[in-house]
Amino acid sequence: MRKILKPKSVDEYIAAAPKEVRGKLKELRTIIKKAAPDSEERISYRMPFYEYGGSGYKGRLIYFAVFKKHIGIFIPPSLNGYPKELEKYRTAKSSFRFPLDKPFPFTLIGKTVKALVKKREK
Repeated sequence: MRKILKPKSVDEYIAAAPKEVRGKLKELRTIIKKAAPDSEERISYRMPFYEYGGSGYKGRLIYFAVFKKHIGIFIPPSLNGYPKELEKYRTAKSSFRFPLDKPFPFTLIGKTVKALVKKREK
């Protein structure tokens, strides 16, 4: 990945990713926006994240980042209402790894984001 000291947008982040992973990142972005249409896209910790809440602050939903061999998804620890199918990708309390050499579970991520939105709305 081309190093960007501090990407200013998700477009810039994706453009800096290796060519062979950009399609997955664009699709991931589309899936997240479809599952949480009222979320706002931002950059934090030098990676894309989605904040849900419209005009009222309800909090961060999900982050993603590309690494040498995987795409990482990060869910804030306060949001533990994700689907059980996601557990097999879990590597830490709020981190999930999806190897680049395997099919990416876009449907599962969409389901996860919808569950997170539902949890935020409680």
